[in-house]
Amino acid sequence: MKTKDDFLNGQIVLIDKPLEWTSFQAVNALKWAIRKKFNLKKIKIGHAGTLDPLATGLLVICTGKFTKKIPEFQGQIKEYTGTFYLGATTPSYDLETEVDQTFPTEHLSEKDIKAVVSRFMGNIEQVPPVFSALKKDGQRLYELARKGKEVEVQPRTIEILEFEITRINLPEVDFRVVCSKGTYIRSLANDFGKALGSGAYLSALRRTKIGDFNVDNATTPQEFKESLA
Repeated sequence: MKTKDDFLNGQIVLIDKPLEWTSFQAVNALKWAIRKKFNLKKIKIGHAGTLDPLATGLLVICTGKFTKKIPEFQGQIKEYTGTFYLGATTPSYDLETEVDQTFPTEHLSEKDIKAVVSRFMGNIEQVPPVFSALKKDGQRLYELARKGKEVEVQPRTIEILEFEITRINLPEVDFRVVCSKGTYIRSLANDFGKALGSGAYLSALRRTKIGDFNVDNATTPQEFKESLA
């Protein structure tokens, strides 16, 4: 059983973030559970890398003095699994916004889909989605996008170390990706669709690893709360 001093001196808690929760909500749930259990007025707590509400999976949460380790964990290699939906696009590149365009998929074979993967290996230029938490002139990009403002987003170099297609059942394509910090899987979905002469958006995403941390060893926020009781 962990003590108050354990959490103040520093703990790493692996959380499996539920669907539709924000990363902030997951951190907050742990913060309130720890404060309530140990009657603390405050405790430092934070996570090493945001997951979108529509994604599930691994959040590395640090407490107390271990919050200093967050930048180190944020820079580590990450692994994701998920699903691209081919034949359509959305402005957010995922299910947060409605489909805005549809495209043919009849021309796509399994061979075509697997052949395109090689284009995305190694160091590549990627443009982050306009619906993202990146800032431009002090404002979040998604805030500007929701107001209908035109936003120019600069490409940046990311690295894809592994990329495999694990299932094809059109219009759905399942994948596994191992990538560097700063990679947007939503942008990868959008670019993947373009490379196929069609369109695509991200319909499901799960983060499975950050460095040596694995979601298999994570608990839900509810399980964490119950473990303190």
